[in-house]
Amino acid sequence: MQGEPEVAVLRLGHRPGRDERMTTHVGLTARALGADRAILAGDASKSRGTVTDITDRFGGPFEVELTDSPKAVIRDWEGQVVHLTMYGERVQDVEDEIRTAHRGGSADSGSAGGDPVLVVVGSQKVSFDVYEAADWNVGVTNQPHSEVAGLAVFLDRLFEGRELDREWEDADRTVIPKATGKKVVPTDEE
Repeated sequence: MQGEPEVAVLRLGHRPGRDERMTTHVGLTARALGADRAILAGDASKSRGTVTDITDRFGGPFEVELTDSPKAVIRDWEGQVVHLTMYGERVQDVEDEIRTAHRGGSADSGSAGGDPVLVVVGSQKVSFDVYEAADWNVGVTNQPHSEVAGLAVFLDRLFEGRELDREWEDADRTVIPKATGKKVVPTDEE
């Protein structure tokens, strides 16, 4: 969110042909719910292209990167690392602590004196060294579920719903909220 330290999402374990849609949805969810960038591991160029296209059309800022060294991204991260896993501590038990570390000061201070956050989202089995490298291993629920759902809930908790009112820059088009039907218009018609 603008004025706060960076939030990046690292998607681990992309398997081309199998994970295209899920990796794309991780990137789109990160963008829509307040993260500043997504880092996609492996050969996720198709997912990167889709997220970049959506950002170009519906606004940003939001960056998408590819990496062949996701463990180096975690190791070299200058800030807090949050690994989303169903085996982690309950989000409701650690969200205030994570939010305080991110924003700096008290949990509701909103100052930019905190630490950047790297949110790690897996796909296939995540190696134990990711659990060890994380500052927090967080379970949105301790039941099997989608990593996209876990990311969405976590970001909403981190930003306390403020991401839903975000203003988008450089959008070519915008969605007009309606009770029924669909309306997408060029931004100059808003």
